Amino acid sequence: MKHYLVIAVWFLAGVHISLAIADEPAAERVRIDDAKLLAGIPGEGELSTEQIRVWLADKRNHHPLEFVLPEAYKAGKANVFVPADNPITRAKIELGRQLYFDKRLSSDGTISCASCHIPSEGFAAHTRFGEGVDGQLGDRNSPVIFNRLFSKEQFWDGRAKSLEDQAVGPISNAIEMANTHEACVDFVKQVEGYQLQFKSIFKDGVNIDNIGKSIASFERAVMTGAAPYDYRYAKLTFEKLFADDLDYLDEEPELEEKYKVLKANVGKHPMSESAVRGMDLFSNKGKCNACHIGVNFTDELYHNLGVGMEVKEPDFGRFKVTGKEADKGAFKTPTLRNVIHSAPYMHDGSQKTLEEVVEWYNKGGHPNKWLSDKVPKLDLTDQEKSDLVAFMKEGLTGSFPKIETGRLPIE
Repeated sequence: MKHYLVIAVWFLAGVHISLAIADEPAAERVRIDDAKLLAGIPGEGELSTEQIRVWLADKRNHHPLEFVLPEAYKAGKANVFVPADNPITRAKIELGRQLYFDKRLSSDGTISCASCHIPSEGFAAHTRFGEGVDGQLGDRNSPVIFNRLFSKEQFWDGRAKSLEDQAVGPISNAIEMANTHEACVDFVKQVEGYQLQFKSIFKDGVNIDNIGKSIASFERAVMTGAAPYDYRYAKLTFEKLFADDLDYLDEEPELEEKYKVLKANVGKHPMSESAVRGMDLFSNKGKCNACHIGVNFTDELYHNLGVGMEVKEPDFGRFKVTGKEADKGAFKTPTLRNVIHSAPYMHDGSQKTLEEVVEWYNKGGHPNKWLSDKVPKLDLTDQEKSDLVAFMKEGLTGSFPKIETGRLPIE
């Protein structure tokens, strides 16, 4: 077994991601799922200016963070995107948290980012379309905002080049927050607690770009926990790697202990027999991993599934951004992690359940000129369809981070 030791060292090693940029202070390593990152400024009741001053006085809150990915996500290192001009700090995450939940950024003080991307509703919304100022409805379903660390382009059509761009879009959207960037900046400047934070965090203080950078930093720190799939996949990977030597692990105590832990984790996070079958179907007969791939179960690309293409004037999605004929009716692949919590589904919220979604794929979508070749008819049996749904519901559901939703700067 000696020739496996190098592989074992690689398998057991942790992987971290440096988000620091040149000429910054030495970065501090911190797990992205550290609960303190999203817990808000310490204290209870209203967030006072004095509490903000104390928070900002702690130099540690301004050091760039070197995020350590949890085991379930470490293979996604290459997909991480953080702009070089927006290194993440605790202070910036906290400022972004406040702005994310602050309805005062909208024109009438009724809508915040959290109004459509609701923590208790899977960081999406259980309505078909997002609802903005004066009850206005958009024409697309609210996408989730968790695990955005692995994503660059945003929105269903990818029109925002980054989370920074996406964060400020809804503020000036007439249907969503119905404000102007100028009015939003003016409001923020009037709140002493916000003034102090922007002045301390950004050299150029309050502007719409820095508002976007703050909200984006917060959203990048919102990471879901490991799901039963992750524990089972880790065990299966180990067994495949050491297939010829599983009976001799007692010769390598470290590997033997690792295997015991992997098996114990599967036992602590079980999946039903149906879900286990669904896990196999997912990457074989179901062909789901043609698009839902990687640690976040999305290729971050755009595909025409035929959804909404039967109407006289369909939403052409990605085509509106690129102008490319092949992009007509194409929309971004969403993550399937915690998908049970984010119904309804598809870019137009037209499918209420995962059962409907699986049936849509089973029939090969809706035929149209631009239908993706990744949506073939599947000919699944009723049992296989149930197994796929069971896998998505059980196997891909992990924990959500606990986030302080109140404690905003007082005017």
